[in-house]
Amino acid sequence: MLPVLLDLKFIKIYTFGVFLVLAFFWSSFILWRTVRLTTYKEEDIFDGLFFMLGGALFGGRIVYVLSHFDKFGVDVLKFILINGYPGLSLYGALGGALLTLFLFFGIKKIKFPDVIDYFIPAFFLATAIGKLGSFLSGVEIGAKTHFFLAIHYTNMDGLRHLTSFYESLFFFLGAFLSYQLLFEIRRDKYQKGFQLVFFIWYFSVVYFVFDPLKAKMSFLYGMSLNYVVSLILLLTFSIYLIYYFRSLLQSKTIGIINLLFRYGTRSFRSGKTTGKKITGREEGPSETNS
Repeated sequence: MLPVLLDLKFIKIYTFGVFLVLAFFWSSFILWRTVRLTTYKEEDIFDGLFFMLGGALFGGRIVYVLSHFDKFGVDVLKFILINGYPGLSLYGALGGALLTLFLFFGIKKIKFPDVIDYFIPAFFLATAIGKLGSFLSGVEIGAKTHFFLAIHYTNMDGLRHLTSFYESLFFFLGAFLSYQLLFEIRRDKYQKGFQLVFFIWYFSVVYFVFDPLKAKMSFLYGMSLNYVVSLILLLTFSIYLIYYFRSLLQSKTIGIINLLFRYGTRSFRSGKTTGKKITGREEGPSETNS
């Protein structure tokens, strides 16, 4: 692990900070690329982006403080001094970012479901790069394991999961899928705003799968806060997706049932015909002998 990327004695450049800057740069570039496909004003979109960053920072900080209230209490200085008392909640940051965008575009008279689709690939990419930075800097530590893919974290005992690296790979995949999905939405194959549903569902799946592989503090019955939130979101949006694709699922289910019925009928008739042939062969010699 490499917490400090470059130590110049008079200043230290931290690995995680560098990756956060890279996440902002590349996600802004992807957002610019996707927004160019629309008639929205670039200044409105990027004004929303900068307001969103403030909302994400505030939301992430306040949720983290509330979930660690025993350490922070009601001390406002601890809340403000993020360098001295570090910590952000990823779900809090996402909630703050989305709420800020919703309010900002509401003021601008821009329909939120129409514009949010163009932010989602950037969200995925920023999260993927940030998770890669978490892995390389050792910010997020995996749980102990005997799995052959394991690594030793600085100042930690035993070999541990490459959890943040796995998450990064899946979020890079999510960025690619959401970018492709954006064009399907533009062709009216899916309704506007569907990207947000996909993002929350996909994000909750990744966290639901990989959060148990992290060294974490217990929040509820041995589960972390992120795991509990992921479980709730996963169940909620899975039900919504089943409802959204109900016609497709119904037609596919009927098609499978019909296929199985035809196969069963054909097998039954084939078996019945074979049985008659065998019976005929058995009766034939007895008639000849008589």
